[in-house]
Amino acid sequence: MRWLIPLILLAACGAQPSPTMIGAQRQDAVVAGRTYAVFWTHRRVEVIRLGWASNGEHQGIRATMLDLIPQVTGCRLNERSVAGDSGVMRAAITCPKGP
Repeated sequence: MRWLIPLILLAACGAQPSPTMIGAQRQDAVVAGRTYAVFWTHRRVEVIRLGWASNGEHQGIRATMLDLIPQVTGCRLNERSVAGDSGVMRAAITCPKGP
């Protein structure tokens, strides 16, 4: 029973970005019933899948995460920089210059 309390507290934390993304913009997106947290700065992006996925879903989830990056951030993805898996993906982006 003692292990249940830390587990509940951990589950309540939600998606948190890596330390390098602290202070980044965040937007949550729902695609096909699955929720993703997208964190980005003017140079980097991090996408976190929320929830569980079965073995056969990972390739499609990864493709969705790649599609979400330009849609959410408005920036161009540097595909050579993509690292991670269907749980957490990080990459470099190039954003348009502001006014």
